[in-house]
Amino acid sequence: MLPFSVANRLVVALIVGGLFSGGAATLRADEPIQWVRVAEKTAFQPRDSCGEVALGGKLWLMGGWFTSFVDTPRDVWSSSDGKEWTLVTNQAPWKHGDLPMTLAFKDRMWFMGGWHGGRLAGATASAEVWSSVDGKEWTQSTAEAGWSPRIASGCVEFDGKMWILGGIERYYDGTDASLKNDVWCSADGKTWECVTPAAEWAPRAYHQALAFGGKLWVFGGGNYVPKYAAMNDVWSSTDGKTWTKVTAEAAWSPRLWFTSVVYRDRMWVVGGWSNNPSKNWGDVWHSADGAKWLKLETPTAWKERHEQSTWVFQDKLWLAAGHAQPLSNEVWSLQLPANWTGEK
Repeated sequence: MLPFSVANRLVVALIVGGLFSGGAATLRADEPIQWVRVAEKTAFQPRDSCGEVALGGKLWLMGGWFTSFVDTPRDVWSSSDGKEWTLVTNQAPWKHGDLPMTLAFKDRMWFMGGWHGGRLAGATASAEVWSSVDGKEWTQSTAEAGWSPRIASGCVEFDGKMWILGGIERYYDGTDASLKNDVWCSADGKTWECVTPAAEWAPRAYHQALAFGGKLWVFGGGNYVPKYAAMNDVWSSTDGKTWTKVTAEAAWSPRLWFTSVVYRDRMWVVGGWSNNPSKNWGDVWHSADGAKWLKLETPTAWKERHEQSTWVFQDKLWLAAGHAQPLSNEVWSLQLPANWTGEK
């Protein structure tokens, strides 16, 4: 982090430049590309492993993880500016709020799978599918999707459908057999088609999936316990069935619990965690083709963390919460200038 006096001058410059406004102000070409802390503390309790969606002119945050020995939170929060957050409901009907799969699809927010109960007796994964327009009233599309109960899958909209890719069926006691590399899709959340029971990429969880450039993408991830494994490979597919290995080793280190978005015609990898030794990551990478990855260097940055939430909203990249040792409830944003090309 920059010394206070330097950071202070940068924040003043950003305020003058209009980056703290509620709209999507354009970053001038002569302004530094940097992360801006929008909120040091928010109304929601510090947490990680949430569901997150940008929908209807708002950021949405739901569920998550506090500790492994309390019930999973079921609250839903929204914000139009990233600073002020409103509690929409404290008790959503879904209960598997840890590491769910969430996305915006057909003007609704969708909440699928997830884990409930931490390390407590009777903890379970889910194959439920829920959706909502307003975050308060939820409709269950199915109690048992075609895919098995699971957490930490890749989840993305592609070709007019929702896709679930891989994941793990058990959290703290999962084995190699619990890891999945199947691919499923659905146009309505109720009926799911198995596109392939075993993709070419290795079974994994805690990875990321994106839709970009007319293709599906899967990268990183692995397993947490009882046997740790982490990867940094990148795969793509035009149909979800046949996959091409774009690179066996991306420039970013193998990791779990990172986040990913598409922003300014590039794929982004943000933060995460790896083991041996245990390490949080605070780096940010981008790529236009999945093979060549470039690190985004900025004069200000958030503390290293994993299982944060990220969105693209108001022409900015947003980051909130996550496990930064301790858990966080701060919010950051980053905006790229209009003429940014991504190349060094």
